[in-house]
Amino acid sequence: MRYLHTMIRVHDLTESLDFFCNKLGLIECNRYESEQGRFTLVYLHAPEDVNEAIIKQAPLLELTYNWDTEDYTGGRNFGHLAYEVDNIYATCQKLMDAGVVINRPPRDGHMAFVRSPDGISIEFLQKDEALAPQEPWLSMANTGSW
Repeated sequence: MRYLHTMIRVHDLTESLDFFCNKLGLIECNRYESEQGRFTLVYLHAPEDVNEAIIKQAPLLELTYNWDTEDYTGGRNFGHLAYEVDNIYATCQKLMDAGVVINRPPRDGHMAFVRSPDGISIEFLQKDEALAPQEPWLSMANTGSW
């Protein structure tokens, strides 16, 4: 497993970029906009992490800006921790066998979410290409929020 990023939701992208980049010194290394999803993702890295961020895309801070803003309460501005795994199905099975609820099963062979005992959302992303969809994951429903 490899640490990828931490995601936080931001209310004002310009203000947040000014804070994280101009004041803290983080560097933007990637940006993704989704017209359909109505969001922008901006990935930042620390100056001393430039090689890791460029070569492996880690460790990063992901700023998520939802175009249709909302007031984030109850910790909703903190999104999740993300880890890359060699086999998402094996990872989820190991967690299930240990009693962990898979909140968002890896139906697509690419992404899954669980929650820590304190309710922190943790994302697992399949290393390289998504695995072929397979049961029991394919027909498994979401459980709770993630």
